[in-house]
Amino acid sequence: MRGIYTPVTKIRRQVFAEVARMAYEGGDYSRIVEIPFKIIPGEVPTYRDSVFVERAIVGERLRLAIGLPLYPADNPAPISRGVEESAIAKKVYDPPLINVIPFACNKCEETSYLVTNNCRGCLAHPCISVCPVKAISMVNGRSVIDKTKCVKCGRCKETCPYEAIVRYDRPCSAACGVDAIESDHLGRAKINYEKCVSCGMCLVSCPFGAIADKSQIFQLIHAIKEGDEVIGAIAPAFVGQFGPLATPDKVKEAIKRLGFADVVEVAIGADIGAVEEAKHYVHKVVSGEEPFLATSCCPSWSVMAKNKFPEIAPYVSDALTPMVATARIIKKDRPNAKIVFIGPCAAKKLEASRRTVRSDVDFVITFEELMGMFVAKGIEFGEMEKVEKFDDATAAGRGYSVAGGVADAIAACVKEMYPDVEMQVDRAEGLKNCAKMLMLAKAGKRDGYLMEGMACPGGCVGGAGTLMPLNKAMAAVKSFQNEAAEKIATKNPLLEQENK
Repeated sequence: MRGIYTPVTKIRRQVFAEVARMAYEGGDYSRIVEIPFKIIPGEVPTYRDSVFVERAIVGERLRLAIGLPLYPADNPAPISRGVEESAIAKKVYDPPLINVIPFACNKCEETSYLVTNNCRGCLAHPCISVCPVKAISMVNGRSVIDKTKCVKCGRCKETCPYEAIVRYDRPCSAACGVDAIESDHLGRAKINYEKCVSCGMCLVSCPFGAIADKSQIFQLIHAIKEGDEVIGAIAPAFVGQFGPLATPDKVKEAIKRLGFADVVEVAIGADIGAVEEAKHYVHKVVSGEEPFLATSCCPSWSVMAKNKFPEIAPYVSDALTPMVATARIIKKDRPNAKIVFIGPCAAKKLEASRRTVRSDVDFVITFEELMGMFVAKGIEFGEMEKVEKFDDATAAGRGYSVAGGVADAIAACVKEMYPDVEMQVDRAEGLKNCAKMLMLAKAGKRDGYLMEGMACPGGCVGGAGTLMPLNKAMAAVKSFQNEAAEKIATKNPLLEQENK
């Protein structure tokens, strides 16, 4: 549903804007209890059966947007509890990152097969003939499936000449590439955190807005207000995300108006990673020392690969992700700065909370959360005139945000640095497809390959924190790539500085 402005989108963005506004204004934070009444006014419910349930859900989303945990339904407490203590200039993170608000869940039925009105009650009724457990019968001239008997084999669907039988899946479960969505004792969705890799696909697929991730905008704004040197490192997928008037240069200016000291492209870290992984591929894989190389810039794909295929873990690249590489470049010259990764990805929040990364990246926010900050500060892109040029990276680095872009950048480096090497590449987008690719690697069918994995369909431009339709996002990134002065990662001037 990304790129479609729905009531779920509206509420989510209102929550971010109100949390950001509250943080900028300061004062008595107990007034958070008033925000649900601002977002859900009046006495008549708009979205659900009860206006009180609507406000309660908004209250839980407000807590998550401040980084606070959900309260169990049987543990009464004001939504303001813990807010004052969270008004600090450093990250507040209490796992889990992705959360189901139980009373917001519609208790959607798990996988099942349904007979639609397309059923013509035909004489052949092949659905009855092929059912292995006799779960289908004719009632009042049409087929009916007895769900107590159905084993969900799907044979009836495959054989129906009218395509009258459909498979139904929970949207959140269907979107999850690692089968982490389960059910609690009341039939509501719950997340198995031993499987979850925090990609956020369930979050953007739930039509009831029952799933949300925790935000860090509240603490980030306090860091800005305290006068810290806050520098934004923005992922290349940002292009076009904030509307047609928000050119890359204007986005940079808008972020600085929020109180950031500076903004740089994360694509410069991508350039560095592309060169490093090109060297790794030639020196380790082409030489035969390692069977293949799997990229690591997508944290959800990387975690899934290591968890489900531990024997493959040693061949997942240990190169710094673009986020971390860029943060270290910034802190090399500005060691006291606080680095904020601004991107499309929920999983980056988890990556930045790892012990080895915490000292490099102080905050992570999504494009949607950044939009909330723009709204809170009343920033209008149409009013901006003279702005600073945004030109830190190469076309290759910017292309990391689109599926296939990582492999393309590395392949271009190999061709430039090792012209005699013939490279083999495979790539997959969506975690289920990534798992299939790893199964081939495990079977020895991807030896000599560079494998690129992206958890989100379309790549980072399809991430959980994006604002626009995938096709438009991909076109915007392509245009931004064309504007780059240099096309290949090896041509980035920063690489020469880093190598000195």
